[in-house]
Amino acid sequence: MKNVSADRPDAPWWKFPLVWMVIAGPAVVVVAGIATVWIAVGTPDPVVAEDYYRRGMEINKTLAAQHGKALLPALQGRNHAATPLPGSP
Repeated sequence: MKNVSADRPDAPWWKFPLVWMVIAGPAVVVVAGIATVWIAVGTPDPVVAEDYYRRGMEINKTLAAQHGKALLPALQGRNHAATPLPGSP
């Protein structure tokens, strides 16, 4: 069997290390993409509860009861931000 050196220009393409470095980048991206699709398909997203708003309001009431007046400025600020300006549609 003849020993073909990568230094010769007539050597086959797979004998050049630079070719494998160029192929390795996209090959890694393809493998990572397949792994990402595998994880995304195999792991379902959690469903948000239908009554998420009511649960949040209950949490706020529980926190307010536990901390008393400490949360009052935050609650007033939140309510004020959600209140429309007088005269606006």
